[in-house]
Parts: sequence; C-alpha cells; structure tokens
Amino acid sequence: MLAALHRLSLRRTLLLVLLPGMLLVMGLEIVVSWRTALGAANAAYDRSLLGAIKSMDANISTASGGLSVELPYRMLEFFELTANGRVFYRVASGDGLVEIGNADLPAPPRPLVNGQPQFSDAVYYGEPIRLGSYARALDQPLSSGSNSSQVVIQIGETLESRQDFTRRLVMEALARDVLLLLAGVALLVAAVNWSLRPLQRLRQDVLQRDPQDLTPLASHNIAQDVQPLVEAINHHVMRYREAMEARRMFMDDASHQLRTPLTTLATQVGFALREPDPVLMKQALVAIKLQVEETVRQTNQMLSLARADTIEWRMETCDLVALAQEVTRAAWPQARQKQIDLGFEPLGGAQAELNAHAGLLKEALANVLHNALHHTPTGAKVTVQAGIEPLDSAGEGGLQAVLRVIDNGPGMSSDELARAGERFFRGSSQVNGSGLGLAIAKAVVERHGGTLSLRASSADQGAPGLTVTLQWPATVQVASEDPAAHALL
Repeated sequence: MLAALHRLSLRRTLLLVLLPGMLLVMGLEIVVSWRTALGAANAAYDRSLLGAIKSMDANISTASGGLSVELPYRMLEFFELTANGRVFYRVASGDGLVEIGNADLPAPPRPLVNGQPQFSDAVYYGEPIRLGSYARALDQPLSSGSNSSQVVIQIGETLESRQDFTRRLVMEALARDVLLLLAGVALLVAAVNWSLRPLQRLRQDVLQRDPQDLTPLASHNIAQDVQPLVEAINHHVMRYREAMEARRMFMDDASHQLRTPLTTLATQVGFALREPDPVLMKQALVAIKLQVEETVRQTNQMLSLARADTIEWRMETCDLVALAQEVTRAAWPQARQKQIDLGFEPLGGAQAELNAHAGLLKEALANVLHNALHHTPTGAKVTVQAGIEPLDSAGEGGLQAVLRVIDNGPGMSSDELARAGERFFRGSSQVNGSGLGLAIAKAVVERHGGTLSLRASSADQGAPGLTVTLQWPATVQVASEDPAAHALL
C-alpha cells in the first residue's frame, strides 16, 4: 500500500490520505448527530409527557377512601394532537389492586421511586411506544379496594411525532454535514494545489533552463518546506558543475600533454625516414621507441586518473601488507636497472586486512613508487611501508591505514610540496614525467576518505629525500603472527 502511494503524485497521495479521513470523520459526525437528535427529541417529548402526568396527578382524588381521577380530556386531546398519535394512560395503586385506564400497559423496567419520573421504550400491542411512569405517596392509605399508600401514573404515546422530529433533525444535521464536507473538500483541494505551486514553479524553472545553464536555482519566494529540496538541487548542480569543470580541464590538459609527444614522435619518424645512415636511423628508432613508451605510460596514467574519479566503488576485504609487497616486487626490475636499494617494511604486524578497493590502491602505490624510482639517482635508497598506525602518538585517536614510500632522492622545495598532487604538475625536476602519478594517488586516497601528504624524509634516510604517505581511517581487521593478537578495530 505504501509503495503504491509512493508511486503516485504528491497531490494524489495527499488527497487519497486526507479524503478518507474526512469521510470517516463525517460518518462519525452523522452518527453523533443522529444520537444527539434522538436525545433532543426524547428530552423535549419526555418533558411534554411529564407535563401530562403532572396534570393527571393533579386530578386524582382519594377523599372517598378509594382511587378516583377526573380525566383532563382537553389536555389529553391536545396532547394527542401534539404527539401526533395515540395516547394511553393508567392510574393504579402501588400494589396494582386498583387500576384505572389501560390496565395492561407494560410495567416500568425498574422499580419506581416516589417523586422521580421514569421514561422507557416499550411495545404495546405490537406497536412501539414511549412510556412515562411516575409514583408518589398518598396522604393516607387507600381504604377501599386496596391498602396501598402509593399511587402510580403511567402515560404512553406512540412514536410517530418523535420519529418525524428526529428524522427532521437528522436530515438537517446531515445536510449541514454534507455542506461542510463539500466545503472542506473544496478547501482541501485548493490548499493542496496552492501548497504545491512552489513545486510547479520549480519544475517549470528547471524545464525551461538551457542545458548548459548550471547556475543555482533562485531560493527566494520558495516555501520553507521546499527550501531543503532547492538547496539539495543547488548542491547537486554545484557538484556537477565542478565535475564538468574538472573534466574540461582534464581534457584540455590531456590534449595539451599528448599533443607535444605526438608532435615529437611525428618529427622523429620523419627524421628516421629521411636518414640514409643506418646507424643514425637506428638511433632515431630507439628514440621513437622511448617516446612511444613514455606516451603509452602517460596515456595509461590519464586513463587511470579518470578511472579513479569515475569507477564504480566496490569495497572488498584485502591484505594491505600483501598488496604493498606485490607492488614492490613488481618494481624490482626497475630498481635493479638503476641500482636502487628497494626495500619493504610492514607496519603494525605481518598482516593488515581491511575493506578497501584493492585495484585502485595498487594503482596509487605503483604510481608513487614509480615516481620515487624515476626521480632518485642511481644507487639511492627507496623504502615502501604498509600497514596500520595509530592516529596519534598516544594511540588514543583510533587507527589509520597507511601506504608510505620513502626515498633519499633530491626531494622537493616547499613551494613544490604545496602543489604536489595537482594534475600535470612536474616541479623543477630535470627528469621527464607526466605529472600524474601523485594526482592518481591523491584521487584514490581521497575516495577512501583519506589524504595524501608529502614531507622531507627524516635525517636517517638521507637528506633531503621525500616521504609520500597515503593514509585513511577505516574499519580494519589487524592480524599478527600471534593468533591471540587478532582484534577488530
């Protein structure tokens, strides 16, 4: 039911929820009106019935020792006209031995108390009647036919007049309630339509916009309840605009970065085709090969950067230490070629299992490690660290996952450190590069909710050097060689 309501428009949902409620309230109102009208009719006619009883009581005489009554015929005739039906009466002693009038009138359902009238519904010869019963004490007990000191007076009337009066009251109340219902429905529909006008204006504003118009929606003259929706749309538009701007800048930078090596490659190919000397032609082909390899790597890095920004995010359990060891082993040939001492150090135990995107982490660490091996001189030292570290020295701020690459190469100046991680920023290094390695690492770690930090290596690593750290908080499962040390953090 709720799912079906969610699929309807907001207007229909409001009307489907509110209208049945109004109809239910109106039904209850009709029942209450009917009970009220019935009570009002009974109260009015019971007072008239009590007046007839009092009038008859005033004409009762016990002077002869027996019970006698002078019937007020005019009063009874008038009462019959008022009741719009037939009237029955009974005057009797308390013990019922002396009775005048309709002796077979039904007895009151409850014992009578002197001076307190009692009204009840009864059936007399198959016809429903309203019966009024009244008892009072006699000044002296009867001495003829009965020794009772109490007289009982009963008057009954048929219900035609009461029913007509009740029917009129109910119909008037029903007509009033129907008018109120129609007015309420009209006001409800008008209120719903008027309340939804801001959403209609918002819809028209969005539909009439140019596809290239990414300016925020105007929030003035918008109902307070719609403000969060407008703010959410503006926030989404801002993020989309930033993404489009980043994509445009990426395309501009990528086209610029690829244009230069492709132009150089075309020039080198032309030179090789024109060169008759086989030795010089071979040198040109070697240069072309190197240029092609660098262009391929730069293209792959740009694709990796785009992938890091847009790939579907699927977390999986991975061993951070094993992942870093795999990336480090893959870089050994490059390290041996430059005679670089490439080592690996686990942090916080032999294993560190956590939820992360293993593919993107490998890509990030591989790019940072390639930068270190590419920019450090022959015979330098590069160390890869991976594992779990406390957020602070006291170990009270929780834990963080860490991937770190430390080298004792030329390092970077403070101005270059501030710009590190920007796309296509190469710094002042004389070594060729694309300037995308740190940008890829930054994009990956930020998608993990962490940060990329760069600082000069510590003195024991050789000056000046560079330390690149990828760190992010995560719910991890740390395991050491001792099974008792396993803990969920």
